[in-house]
Amino acid sequence: MQYFAYALVVIAIIFISRSFKIVPQQNAWVVERLGKYHATLTPGLKILFPFIDKVAYKHSLKEIPLDVPSQVCITRDNTQLQVDGILYFQVTDPMRASYGSSNYIVAVTQLAQTSLRSVIGKLELDKTFEERDIINAQVVQAIDEAALNWGVKVLRYEIKDLTPPKEILHAMQAQITAEREKRALIAASEGRRQEQINIATGEREAFIARSEGEKQAQINKAEGEAGAITAVANATAAAIERIAAAIRQPGGEQAVQLKVAERAVDAYSRVAADATTTLIVPSNMTETTALIASAMKMVQGTRAPT
Repeated sequence: MQYFAYALVVIAIIFISRSFKIVPQQNAWVVERLGKYHATLTPGLKILFPFIDKVAYKHSLKEIPLDVPSQVCITRDNTQLQVDGILYFQVTDPMRASYGSSNYIVAVTQLAQTSLRSVIGKLELDKTFEERDIINAQVVQAIDEAALNWGVKVLRYEIKDLTPPKEILHAMQAQITAEREKRALIAASEGRRQEQINIATGEREAFIARSEGEKQAQINKAEGEAGAITAVANATAAAIERIAAAIRQPGGEQAVQLKVAERAVDAYSRVAADATTTLIVPSNMTETTALIASAMKMVQGTRAPT
């Protein structure tokens, strides 16, 4: 009886251990009943029928990073590239992940490699370095369509490294060096061109400034000369007005005649005194004589009262 009681206790413990299951968070367990899919257990305490129900598969629902092995891809221009990447996926349907593929991880890895070779083969070498985002998106799209049957959702794919052959690397380095030298020459020529433009602009502005200064100087000089001429004209006009006023006074006309006679006599005397000058007597000498006689009469008339 004692052994029978021990046996019952052991059976009860086994029964309880097989009946109660605790599923961790972010996990899903697939239960088979008599070898056939029965249910998917979500996180928490679950009860099963011992010896009838069995946990056949356990899946993590977390995002899983999968390292895709390095492989050789051939570009559109027949250049070999050593490419490796990393794939991120998540189990979304535990039942399909259990029965859709014998090993969905291997299936996803192989599909990622073949999809990457297909995408790389459509691009030239230079484009593979420039369009990594496009390559990643196309690989994800190609894998995700097939992975739906495996209960897996492909989240993203990232290329870790693209390594061309050494010869291609040397050629690319030479091309980069030549491009940099070309840019340096262009920059230097642009600098010289800008320098010449600046010099020409400065000379033009200086010439304009000088011409403006000369123009203003000429304007000022002309205004000064005009002012001087105006002043002389005004003075002359004032003198003429005073002379005209003096002539209108009593004895003014006689004074003018006397002044003219004095100037005439003085002029003739200077001409006659110059030995190198030939004196030509005009034909109308009578007028000059009469002018001188009038002048002499005026002189005598002015001296008589004294």
